[in-house]
Amino acid sequence: MLNGDDYEDRSAQLLESYGLIIVTRRFRCRVGEIDIIARDDHRLLFVEVRARQNLSHGGAAASVNHKKQCKLTRCANVFLNRYPQWSHLPCRFDVIAWEPRAAGDDALHARWIPAAFLAH
Repeated sequence: MLNGDDYEDRSAQLLESYGLIIVTRRFRCRVGEIDIIARDDHRLLFVEVRARQNLSHGGAAASVNHKKQCKLTRCANVFLNRYPQWSHLPCRFDVIAWEPRAAGDDALHARWIPAAFLAH
């Protein structure tokens, strides 16, 4: 059985396979944590990784609710204040949701949702 760190590892590999560069992982501050911060030539991506074994409560992506979005936004602001060399880049909040494709499917599959929400 895979754990949260395993899904974060796989998510980082997925992002790298699309040419993104991982800036940092598991950025922690007083308001929370951002799983992955990555960049391309044009923007900085704050990526939340979620995994759910079943879709009965809306799935992995649905678990990034308004409260979690606000926490991620505040955490991103802390990151940008702490590392101003990145503040010139536009930012985007993505979600990588690991969930079964269908009921009864034991394997979880990645669904990358670019611009999953806007900063609050």
